[in-house]
Amino acid sequence: MLVVGGGQAGLAIAARLKQLQVDTLIVDRWPRIGDNWRKRYHALTLHNQVQVNHLPYMPFPPNWPVYIPKDKLANWFEAYVDAMELNFWTGTEFESGVYDEAAARWTVTLRRADGTKRTMHPRHVVMATGVSGIPNQPDIPSLENFNGTLLHSSRYEDGEDWKGKRAIVIGTGNSGHDIAQDLCSSGAEVTLMQRSPTLVTNIEPSAQLAYATYNEGTLEDNDLIATSMPTPLAKKTHVMLTEQSKELDKELLNGLARVGFKLDFGEAGTGWQFKYLTRGGGYYFNVGCSDLIVSGAIKLRQFDDIETFTADGARMKDGTAVPADLIVLSTGYKPQDYLVRKLFGDDVAERVGPIWGFGDGHELRNMYARTRQPGLWFIAGSLAQCRINSKYLALQVKAIEEGLLGREIGAA
Repeated sequence: MLVVGGGQAGLAIAARLKQLQVDTLIVDRWPRIGDNWRKRYHALTLHNQVQVNHLPYMPFPPNWPVYIPKDKLANWFEAYVDAMELNFWTGTEFESGVYDEAAARWTVTLRRADGTKRTMHPRHVVMATGVSGIPNQPDIPSLENFNGTLLHSSRYEDGEDWKGKRAIVIGTGNSGHDIAQDLCSSGAEVTLMQRSPTLVTNIEPSAQLAYATYNEGTLEDNDLIATSMPTPLAKKTHVMLTEQSKELDKELLNGLARVGFKLDFGEAGTGWQFKYLTRGGGYYFNVGCSDLIVSGAIKLRQFDDIETFTADGARMKDGTAVPADLIVLSTGYKPQDYLVRKLFGDDVAERVGPIWGFGDGHELRNMYARTRQPGLWFIAGSLAQCRINSKYLALQVKAIEEGLLGREIGAA
């Protein structure tokens, strides 16, 4: 069994498989375990509370902060691999995979940090790469005119580097807001450019309403409750939670609307969770940036109002200039479909079809379950999603290995 990606998804499924005695290797391109969190921007913390985010079998210590800083989580990943005795190759990139139908095995090529290549023949490959790990850098007309520093959010590190400078942040998801706030608190002059309507909710209590049950009872019981609710019923529940959070956040939301921030509340008002499951983003848990926007400490402009980018920033359609030394593209990542096509080829990508978002039967498409490509699996999501669903994915793999379940969808 080969697991591609060493974040929470890869660690969770590898730990589950080890307990089921399925020989498993994790490969990750970063040089150190946890670097996929450690190397992200300095101010990053988890936006869900600690009691929701445990990995399988090994809960966080009870004295940990409610919102875990990214470096603390990265170091925990390193300790987790050691404690759970997981096989993990760092500095190893998955380059390609070809499936042999007759042998029911993959031929995969791995490239090590020293440039050498290894060929392996696992029966199963689990893609645990998050969305895809490939930054989405849209082709924005006239952006090539800009002579300052241009970064995708994945390469942004610390606002202290931009003290006294001017910055434009394009995109209003969690990363865009967090980076804008970090820059502002470090003394930069920041303009946030909104590309599309965004769901905003205060981190407390509104964003935590969906996890209220985790404040009591056992983790195992709450995980079972979380997975026992059919999706249509869960959507109705989240409509109610969204209306409750809108009332709790009324003052903030009115303030944002007053300064021209375009708000969204998810499909049919289902809130941030379903927006994440369908789009993979487009929401913000307010930890202070929204207040800075309302107060004017962070300026807000609409991306559609840009006439052109210039050597020193942007010129708006009303003739005003937005100067910048730095532009950050907080534009997310390519979808997993893109990565599948790159690594496995067009035929496999077409066979698998769309990944993530809801499909037939109100189930997530090709996630945590058999796909139409035998031996290819996907796991992604928050720490809680990975902890919960890794159990069911691992049981399916074990059942196939024991001959209790067919390799293909529809097989007994």
